[in-house]
Amino acid sequence: MASRTRRHGAARGARDGARRPRVPLRLLLPLLVLVALVAMLMLRGYVHSEILADHRVQPPAPTDQVPKEILEGGPVIDTRGGRTDSLSVPDHRLVLTFDDGPDPTWTPRVLDVLKKHDAHAVFFVTGTMASRYPDLVERMVDEGHEVGLHTFNHPDLSYQSEKRIDWELSQNQLAITGAAGVRTSLFRPPYSSFADAMDNKSWPVTEYMGARGYITVVNNTDSEDWKKPGVDEIIRRATPQGGKGAIVLMHDSGGDRGQTVQALDRFLPDLKAKGYRFDNLTEALNAPSAMSPVTGVELWKGKAWVFLVQASEKLTDGLVVGLAVIGTLVIGRFALMLLLSGAHARRVRRKDFRWGPPVTEPVTVLVPAYNEAKCIENTVRSLMASDHPIEVVVIDDGSSDGTARIVEAMGLPNVRVIRQLNAGKPAALNRGLANARYDIVVMMDGDTVFEPSTVRELVQPFGDPKVGAVAGNAKVGNKDSLIGAWQHIEYVMGFNLDRRMYDVLGCMPTIPGAVGAFRRSALEPFGGMSDDTLAEDTDVTMALHRAGWRVVYAENARAWTEAPESVQQLWSQRYRWSYGTMQAIWKHRRAVIEKGPSGRFGRVGLPFVSLFMVLAPLLAPLIDVFLLYGLVFGPTEKTIVAWLGVLAIQAVCAAYAFVLDRERLTPLISLPLQQIVYRQVMYVVLLQSWITALTGGRLRWQKLRRTGGVSAPPGDPGIPAQRSHAVNGRPVG
Repeated sequence: MASRTRRHGAARGARDGARRPRVPLRLLLPLLVLVALVAMLMLRGYVHSEILADHRVQPPAPTDQVPKEILEGGPVIDTRGGRTDSLSVPDHRLVLTFDDGPDPTWTPRVLDVLKKHDAHAVFFVTGTMASRYPDLVERMVDEGHEVGLHTFNHPDLSYQSEKRIDWELSQNQLAITGAAGVRTSLFRPPYSSFADAMDNKSWPVTEYMGARGYITVVNNTDSEDWKKPGVDEIIRRATPQGGKGAIVLMHDSGGDRGQTVQALDRFLPDLKAKGYRFDNLTEALNAPSAMSPVTGVELWKGKAWVFLVQASEKLTDGLVVGLAVIGTLVIGRFALMLLLSGAHARRVRRKDFRWGPPVTEPVTVLVPAYNEAKCIENTVRSLMASDHPIEVVVIDDGSSDGTARIVEAMGLPNVRVIRQLNAGKPAALNRGLANARYDIVVMMDGDTVFEPSTVRELVQPFGDPKVGAVAGNAKVGNKDSLIGAWQHIEYVMGFNLDRRMYDVLGCMPTIPGAVGAFRRSALEPFGGMSDDTLAEDTDVTMALHRAGWRVVYAENARAWTEAPESVQQLWSQRYRWSYGTMQAIWKHRRAVIEKGPSGRFGRVGLPFVSLFMVLAPLLAPLIDVFLLYGLVFGPTEKTIVAWLGVLAIQAVCAAYAFVLDRERLTPLISLPLQQIVYRQVMYVVLLQSWITALTGGRLRWQKLRRTGGVSAPPGDPGIPAQRSHAVNGRPVG
């Protein structure tokens, strides 16, 4: 019995394990990218003293707890093993010390001058700078100079706990090890001065340094070069009196050190002529070297640290470039949209504007339908109200919910139903094209309703014999929900304003599946609708451009479509759109090198589509990444102002688009929230599409669940659906 119980328990555990939810790859990869990006930005902020930095400086304190021999002694303080020794540099020996580096501009110049005059020095480097410029630390060691610790983030250690002090030292040491393969026993406290400035706050730190095996080095001659008093004054202050030895404080970082370099170039030969030697500290004291080589695990830890810091620096530099690119693209796109969409509206709204002779002949309307039982009756009835002569061909693509039966039961004139096994939307449209009676063919989705004037407005551009396709004005019909309102903003601003711009540029990339019209004779040379991509509308539009046809936008040909009502459905739809667009761009890539109309589209249209529809959305998250980074780590005010500036530009464009489309401005109240929430979904969708494309993945057609929420155009009560076609809202089987 016990054995059987164990077997049942094991089987149940296996079943539970089998049911354990797994994170989908489409979520896992973007999440990993985001985590890596955040980690690199945090590392960058840490090595730039933007994270965990402490800039407080302790005011002077009493000195009664500091041993007299320290206050009256030399600048080298040794408290190792409980000692309280202080040492001075012998006469005619000068130890030049440089703080706060290495600096990529000034440290190399300082090293050049030292090498020129055969002089050695001690560089007290911070971990932040050593991590960012390891090659300079390596050069210091290779050229015979000594390096010392100056902490990692340059805090006043008298404010810090022993744990924080250990962290500052270990990270500083790690950076030096990674850069030059050595460790050092020399230490200089930030904000230190002469030995007689040691007080009751700094002395315990000095004692603790000795307990950790470090020698504290202050100075007894301050050049005060950080004040930039002039070359002559720096030399005067750095020169000891009476031939005495000294530890001279200078800086190779922290600002413009041009005066320091000039002073050094005169100071070294002048004092050498007076019998001075310029040694590093242990040479001057005739002591063993303060630096020792590091091997094994510790060396590789240091190298790994430097590698990660360098990677974060390069990544951040790349992100900054990307931010500049996306800023230029966003502002450029908005400027083009405002300028060109306005020009388009003025042109087509002139009283004397005509596409050509009025188009009055009948047209065929193709309605591909797959499981559209909830929507198809509304779609067909809206077409029956058209004020232009039409025939309607509904192509049932293997629906299992009675879509075809509903249309047939309506018994409407000029409406035909063609049934086929499920083969996909392109195949359904091609079946419809083969059965269309007329040369001008209107295509729409099975969840869309037309206004009575839509077909008439849509086909008028065909009065121009050069026009091969026309894009209509697709609008969101179910915009009462928040996600619907956000898509409404996107359709009006992001799609229709774009179409006006692309119309003027002559490179419109997409005829929307919800409302578009084609010349059948224009489609026949390349076989109609292709199933090579998931965006057959974009694919065929690009093919028409390459064949020399004009593709234009008809703003008054309005269609009301049912937008996705859940994040999952929106994700599926946009994933297909973005991936299909990438496929279409890749398919038509040879247009870039071709001649004639194809070459014009390839060198104008494809770059615009690639920049504005693929690259710009991919880089757009950088705006939000740097917004969050700036809010947390500063500069907060400038960050907020910059982000609000971008939002203001978007708001102006959105308001302009709404005015052009004669839409109420009320939905724009949710624009800021759309930018914060809705955009993030679009970012991840596009990133997922990129991952799918780069990994060679294949994406299946993803059918959205319909609710039948768009029954008639706004302001039109529509024709009541007949209850015989559905029972309690359920489709006929």
